[in-house]
Amino acid sequence: MFSSRYLWVTIGACSLVFLAAFESLAVTTIMPLVSADLDGAALYALAFAGPLATGVIGMVVAGNWSDRNGPITPLLTSVVVFIVGLFIAGLATDMTVFLLGRLVQGLGSGALNVALYVVVARIYPPALHARIFAGFAAAWVVPSLIGPFAAGVVAEATSWHWVFLGVVVLVLFAMLMVVPAIRMLRAGPQLDRTTRPAWAFGKIAWAVLAAVAVLGLNLSARLDGAVVGIVAGAAIAVALLAVRPLIPAGSLRAARGLPTVILLRGLVSAAFFGAEVYIPYLLNERYGFSASLSGLALTGAALSWASASWLQGRLDGVLSHIRAMRIGTVLVLAAIVLAVATAAAGLSPAVIIGGWLLGGAGMGLMYPRLSVMTLSYSSDSDQGFNSSALSISDSLGAAIALASTGIVFAALVELGGSWPFAGCFLLAAALSCVSLGIGSRVGDGRRTVSGGAI
Repeated sequence: MFSSRYLWVTIGACSLVFLAAFESLAVTTIMPLVSADLDGAALYALAFAGPLATGVIGMVVAGNWSDRNGPITPLLTSVVVFIVGLFIAGLATDMTVFLLGRLVQGLGSGALNVALYVVVARIYPPALHARIFAGFAAAWVVPSLIGPFAAGVVAEATSWHWVFLGVVVLVLFAMLMVVPAIRMLRAGPQLDRTTRPAWAFGKIAWAVLAAVAVLGLNLSARLDGAVVGIVAGAAIAVALLAVRPLIPAGSLRAARGLPTVILLRGLVSAAFFGAEVYIPYLLNERYGFSASLSGLALTGAALSWASASWLQGRLDGVLSHIRAMRIGTVLVLAAIVLAVATAAAGLSPAVIIGGWLLGGAGMGLMYPRLSVMTLSYSSDSDQGFNSSALSISDSLGAAIALASTGIVFAALVELGGSWPFAGCFLLAAALSCVSLGIGSRVGDGRRTVSGGAI
């Protein structure tokens, strides 16, 4: 993938992944400061779940758009929208405006993710797919080394606002790096406009409904008594109903092959990220860590993620997909169990920090393989749909988990101590157990199920 033919495409695509990685790790690190400054503790989980929810809309639009016209215009548009979101969040002086910026960011980053997947499918031969996705994971290494710590230092030395505004410079740099990829796509074979799919306005409407349901689930934490459970249950039901046309048939019941690949991506994201966003919060709140030091906990996990991703790319012919899923889910479950133990028993923070290294390694084994299997199950006519479905499952799973942990956190906060954190980690552990149970149903990666709406 670093040959003369693919060099600039690889650099451009990995630069955009680098950008997303830096933003993600930086926001997770500084959110305790943002929450305190804007009096937004009640909306802490929404700051993470909201962008994931609106990202679903961006994914569906970008997937449909890419299948119709190719990934160039969706890619450029998504970056512009992302920049707008960064400016809104960076200039915010109250929590409502900040959340608006985060929602716009999610819309852009969701579309960007899908457009990049289609770029990979259109440019790289299948033999290089495992390595380019491993390269995407490796693009997390540098921001993992400097991102959390740098974001904490910037926020403490100046203001958290500059963490968002500063990323704009990285976006513009990434835009320049991706220009050679755009030229290569324009010079390559063009889509047959006579057979291109129509605009899927119905699916876009379902995506909007799913996003609204997730936002409603987040806000239900602010209600009282039994009403919380009723509204939360209804919101989850609506979200699952709305997502059905956006993913391959049988995904919600873990049908063997592509449907389980899509479902598993959502479950592992829900388990890992549902727990991870509370780790800096726990270290800051209960152990007195500064923002920069608490960010180092995420640095180790991101490094182990990238290392495991690189390793699985080299073991593509040795380590089967099913075994990679089993090992990965066990590692993530072990990491979350250690997080539960740390919060519940007041163990040394070194336990949760060290344990999260295992979680990162588990995700590094699974994430690239799930991406590779999705493309191997896809044809030219449904690459956009299946790539979109994978990203939708990823984001919606994490968004629902974050909204649910927000409810758990609010319900247990009266107990005081670390019990709210322990409750959130326990929910993440349950999701990880479900992932372990269905991991063997991913199949061998050969195309046996076509993507399509129910």
